[in-house]
Amino acid sequence: MIFAANFKTNHTRASTRIYMEALKEKIVSKKAEDSVYIFPPSTALDAFEGNFTVGAQNAYPAQNGAYTGEIGVEQLEEFGIQTILVGHSERREMMAETQEKVAQKFAFFKEQGFEIIYCIGEPLHIREKGFESVMQYLLAQFEGIDIAYDKMIVAYEPIWAIGTGRSATVDEISSTHRALKKAINDKPLLYGGSAKPANIKEIISIAGVDGVLVGSAALDVEKFSEMVLS
Repeated sequence: MIFAANFKTNHTRASTRIYMEALKEKIVSKKAEDSVYIFPPSTALDAFEGNFTVGAQNAYPAQNGAYTGEIGVEQLEEFGIQTILVGHSERREMMAETQEKVAQKFAFFKEQGFEIIYCIGEPLHIREKGFESVMQYLLAQFEGIDIAYDKMIVAYEPIWAIGTGRSATVDEISSTHRALKKAINDKPLLYGGSAKPANIKEIISIAGVDGVLVGSAALDVEKFSEMVLS
């Protein structure tokens, strides 16, 4: 299983270091086959030591340059970071990242050899139209994306279940993951959408779920560690 924590715009450099030190100790007994990823805010990126991978929530598709407010590969290389989130719904919606921009970013970081957790998801009004509409919407988010890339992990996050406390039902997760697995040639597929200690065992027991991308529940190292060790 893969357990990934997205801090979003939470935690400081100091609190992230405390978190990483605690996490290092708490997951010593995790299953050897399980993988843990942490995505801190860019101000807290560092070369942390532990049985986990640190990634970037976002970066500009360039080595460096005149891109005010952005970070590039040069800044990530300083800390040995070679993992990145691409296509998160919050960037698509709030930062107006079109599919074309997302695909360009994917292609750039693929060329750099990065491991990419590629995020897709649908809003509530699409889910309410039915399963066929959901799959049509999700598959459109692979336009321009090389699904054969061997360092790609896909994260399915129903937008209506992110940070709302509402998770998709087992049937909704199962049917969506089963269809997506066929479309992405059985690449690792994570579920994200209000995953927490109370429902983690149920979620990771669903066929086609290879792990979780956790938001708010991952901000507390005790809760996230509990999920990893579940």
